Amino acid sequence: MKTCAVLVCFLLAGSLLAQTKSSSPEVQAESQRAQAPAPASGPWKIDPAKEVDIRHLMDLIGTKQLVGQMMNGMEKSIKPLMTSALPAGEYREKLVNLFFEKFHSKADLQQLLDIAVPGYDNYYSHEEIKSLIQFYETPLGQKVISVLPKLTGDLQEAGRKWGERLGGDCMREVLSEHPELATALESAKKGTSPPE
Repeated sequence: MKTCAVLVCFLLAGSLLAQTKSSSPEVQAESQRAQAPAPASGPWKIDPAKEVDIRHLMDLIGTKQLVGQMMNGMEKSIKPLMTSALPAGEYREKLVNLFFEKFHSKADLQQLLDIAVPGYDNYYSHEEIKSLIQFYETPLGQKVISVLPKLTGDLQEAGRKWGERLGGDCMREVLSEHPELATALESAKKGTSPPE
């Protein structure tokens, strides 16, 4: 059950870094200096003016909406995995649905955004945060903000299809190269023991 929360945090961190990644030497140097990751909880001392700018940047780039979109996408992906991981029975669908109802009732996107603030503080100077705000307020920055969720969704779908094709090809090749495994798989599907 903790997997869902861990995945949300992982995706949040990855998308935030992807949205704000810069190849400038200052950003690279700052990232190299930041050896330890920011704590996910507990007291984190941050300049109040910098925190205001970080939160403004996150609002500007639509982080909350993006996180909500990612959580919905993850639910669609995780729900069938959760269902298939549980033993079969009439209870299973109800259990999974109730789990997600409970998860939605307790999931506070603001808490995830609060977790992100120390990460921005850790990896970006206040001047870099201000520069990012300036960029995202430009027409090109606004286009990046509007296109990125669509682009990300398109790339995720293309990646999913690519992975399915590659996975299917690899499985067919392995089974053709190892007929004993193909026989064992067929026996397992039928619920019988493979011939010895």
